[in-house]
Amino acid sequence: MRDLLNGSLFFGSLISLAFYALGLAVKRRFHLAVFNPLLIATLCVIGTLIALDVDFAAYQHSTEVISYFLTPATVCLAVPLYEQLALLKRHWKAMLAGLLAGVLCGLGCVFALSSLFSFPHELYASLLPKNITSAIGYGLSQELGGVVPITASAIMIAGMFGGVAGEGLLAFFGVTDPVARGFGIGMASHAIGTARAMELGQVEGAMSSLAIIAAGLTTVVAAPFFSTLL
Repeated sequence: MRDLLNGSLFFGSLISLAFYALGLAVKRRFHLAVFNPLLIATLCVIGTLIALDVDFAAYQHSTEVISYFLTPATVCLAVPLYEQLALLKRHWKAMLAGLLAGVLCGLGCVFALSSLFSFPHELYASLLPKNITSAIGYGLSQELGGVVPITASAIMIAGMFGGVAGEGLLAFFGVTDPVARGFGIGMASHAIGTARAMELGQVEGAMSSLAIIAAGLTTVVAAPFFSTLL
């Protein structure tokens, strides 16, 4: 059985989609942010791989069909942004300030913590792209000399945290404006957070989509400088 699953071309895609569908069903049933479909799917996939003793490399290879659609799906986020173009023109100064603050804060925190705990450069470079979408983050990690699997884990954790706790944190700090809420979620937790932002409203979803693109491009420019600091 183990050899059969390790050699399968579709096992990873099948269980990933099945567990994500399960996560969606649970989310619709309980309507709580903590039941994030991607979080549920991830935990179920990890448990299945451990229980069936399937190599992660084999699982990753069998999910290439899903991974192929990652970049086109990210590009499609431009559609809700186009629909809210008037809001972008009206608030572009605030968004620019938020973009610079968010990117510098994200990179600066990684630098500060890496310095504090004496991380090796390889690990430091792997964590720098943690706040941008994986479609951009993986390539950036490779260019900086990082380890892509570590980058993937960091991006996933950041996204899941934002998707689960982002709305609550914004409410705690009294952030009620839909433009600010959407932009903040997208800035901190990229595509996973954007999925949650779209549930909050069209404006939140559009602004989060903008934040993904803007943060990704800005980080690509700023991260190489930060990578030389440690």
